[in-house]
Formats: sequence, C-alpha cells, structure tokens
Amino acid sequence: QVHLVDSGGGLVQAGGSLRLSCAASGIPFSFYAMGWFRQAPGKEREFAAAITSSASTNYADSVKGRFAISRDNAKNTVILQMSSLKPEDTAVYYCYLATNSPLRVYWGQGTQVTVSS
Repeated sequence: QVHLVDSGGGLVQAGGSLRLSCAASGIPFSFYAMGWFRQAPGKEREFAAAITSSASTNYADSVKGRFAISRDNAKNTVILQMSSLKPEDTAVYYCYLATNSPLRVYWGQGTQVTVSS
C-alpha cells in the first residue's frame, strides 16, 4: 500500500523560507515522478513543482526562481525548498506520486504553509 507523509509546513514571515518533505513508502520510489500541488482557501488545487524519476524538474511560473524541488531516492523522500515566500504562497501543500502503468496518482495528507505580510 502506497503511503505519502507530508511535513515541514508552518508560519513564516514574507521573505522567509520553509522546507517541505514528503516521505513515500510501499512503492519503488525511484521509478516515479513526484511533486507538489497547493490549495489556497477558496481556490482550486494548483500545480507547484514536479520532479521526474531522472530528476528533471518543472515549476509553476508563480514559484519559478523561488522554489526548488529535489529527491533523495535512498531515503524515499522528495523535498520542496521554498524561499522568498509571499503571502500568496499561503496554502495547504500536497505531495503526490504518479505512476503511468496503470495511470494513478497518490497524495499526501497535506501540510499547511502560512506566510504573513
């Protein structure tokens, strides 16, 4: 059974940094793409960042240059390093793992990030 656990959220002032972690179990982690979505109050969940099995990365325009995603296959963990945080980054951040055969997405439970102005 695949299980993802998000952690690392919290309250930070604008301009500050946070480091989110997502630990995966129950699946051969290194074979799959992983990433983060986020959902602000009253808004739909939106893509933030992704990393493929070969460590290629992709970012939403809104976070490009401020967020960095990485993975540690030995620890079955994906990291989202967030810097220069803005109040509009306030959201619940969800990590995901995507398989392609069959096509399926697994989600973490979410971790709250709050950026004060």
